[in-house]
Amino acid sequence: MKYKSVFDIIGPVMIGPSSSHTAGAARIGRVARSLFGREPKWVNISLYGSFAKTYRGHGTDVALIGGLLDFDTDDPRIIQAIDLAEEKGIKLRFIEEDALTDHPNTARIIIGDDKGELELVGISIGGGKIEITELNGFELKLSGHHPAILVVHNDRFGAIANVANVLASHQINIGHMEVSRKEKGKMALMTIEVDHNIGQPILDEIEKLPNILKVTKIVD
Repeated sequence: MKYKSVFDIIGPVMIGPSSSHTAGAARIGRVARSLFGREPKWVNISLYGSFAKTYRGHGTDVALIGGLLDFDTDDPRIIQAIDLAEEKGIKLRFIEEDALTDHPNTARIIIGDDKGELELVGISIGGGKIEITELNGFELKLSGHHPAILVVHNDRFGAIANVANVLASHQINIGHMEVSRKEKGKMALMTIEVDHNIGQPILDEIEKLPNILKVTKIVD
C-alpha cells in the first residue's frame, strides 16, 4: 500500500484516542449529517465487531454523535457530544450487534425527525479514513474524503450521460463514479466523487434534468 502523506499513516488531527474508532467514527457521523441536511431529532446506531466491543472505551459513541452534530475530527466539543445532543433533546440509542460484518469497524446509523429519516452504513478502515457502503438500501462506495454528489434518479436510458455532460460542460472532473439500483427500471443512485466542490447553480441544473429526482452534495 502506498501512502500519499504522513497523515495516511498516523491519522488526521483529531480528538483521540484512536484514528479508527474516533476520527473515523466522527467522519461517518458527519457524512450522515451532511446527507440528512439538518440536525436529527432521534438517532439509532447499531455497532458491529470491534466497534460494538470497545465503543465506550475508545470514544466511538461520542465521536459518532459529534459527527452528527457536525463537529470535525479535531473539535474539542466531541468529548461532550452525547451530553450536548441530549441537552438539545435528541433521543440517542446505541445497539451492540452480534452479527458478523465484512469489516470489524462497522456502524449502521438511522437518523430522523418529523420530516423524514436516513439510514447509512459506514466502516472505518484505518487512519481516520472511512467508506460509506450503504445508503437507504442502496449499495455504494463513498470515501467521504472528496467532494461528492449523490444523484437519486429513475433508472432510464441517458440519465447517467446527461449528468456527466453537465459536469463536463462546467469543466468538473469525475474522480470516481458508481451506480446502484435495487431493481431494473426503478429508482437508482449515482455516487460521483469530483475534484472540486460543486456550486448550487450546477446542482440545480442537474436536478432539472429528465429522470433526476434529488441531488445531494457532500463537501470535502
